[in-house]
Amino acid sequence: MFLRTSKNLKYLCVDKIICNQIIFENLCKNNTITSIDFLCNFNFKAINLLAKFLYKNCTLISLDLSGRRWSSINSIGSKGAKVLADALCKNTTLTFLDISYNNLGSEGGKALAGALYKNTTLTSLDISSNDLESEGGKALANALYKNSTLTFLDISFNYIGSDGGKTLANALCKNTTLTSLYLRDNDFEAEVGIAIANALRKNTTLTSLDLSGDWSSDNNIGSEGGKALADALCKNTTLTFLDISENNLGSEGGKAMADALCKNITLTSLNISDNNIASEGGKALADALCKNNTLTSLKLRGNNFEADVLADVLCKNNTLKHLDI
Repeated sequence: MFLRTSKNLKYLCVDKIICNQIIFENLCKNNTITSIDFLCNFNFKAINLLAKFLYKNCTLISLDLSGRRWSSINSIGSKGAKVLADALCKNTTLTFLDISYNNLGSEGGKALAGALYKNTTLTSLDISSNDLESEGGKALANALYKNSTLTFLDISFNYIGSDGGKTLANALCKNTTLTSLYLRDNDFEAEVGIAIANALRKNTTLTSLDLSGDWSSDNNIGSEGGKALADALCKNTTLTFLDISENNLGSEGGKAMADALCKNITLTSLNISDNNIASEGGKALADALCKNNTLTSLKLRGNNFEADVLADVLCKNNTLKHLDI
């Protein structure tokens, strides 16, 4: 088969028609492929074959098992996650893993968190949309205290809740390697916003943070969480990207964010859409844009204020390149 004989193949995309035992047997003999994308609904048998491959392979650096491209979620489940986690404890080449939309549950999340204590090569992990809930979220947070290689982590859409969110915030106070953290739509309340704000005062490595909600179910850090984050932005000097859309900040949260933009010197991209900041918040942001000289992208749509308030500002601001109203 070509997988055994190929000397130049680097990327392989496998669909459901050819995803079988023969493929994995031949992959074990290949020493050129560095990236694999499985376009097939994985099951427990397939994940066992994949794990055996990961034990033996010494060239693969990128593995995409995401189920987001299918009408039904992949069925790796918690049992499959435990098998994969065991393989990650021994694999020394993989740097990128996307296992989103795989119905892992809290037990699967805890298993993969355990692997992060031992794995020393993985730098990017997407584990979004897996119903991790609070226990799975807390397990991943605790792993961040000890893991020193992960730089990108996406745990969006996992119903982590306030307890999980606060545990993650505490981990950010200690972690010194993570640069991008995506926490979209995890049922966060104001207390999580306040806890993450405290972390941003101490953390010196995070550059991208997503706390957004979505159209069906918002995060809800509210005005208190928004004000806490705004205060932290006055002191933080590393964050360049922040998405806090659909968080019910209100006008008070909007005004606090405007004040932060007058003082922050590193943020280049801010999404504050769908927060009902109203005319007061809109005017405050307009005034802030006259003073801010670092922001290049700003999203403001769905905030119940007239766009005309920004007209004069755009004549004075020299840095903003992308504006969504």
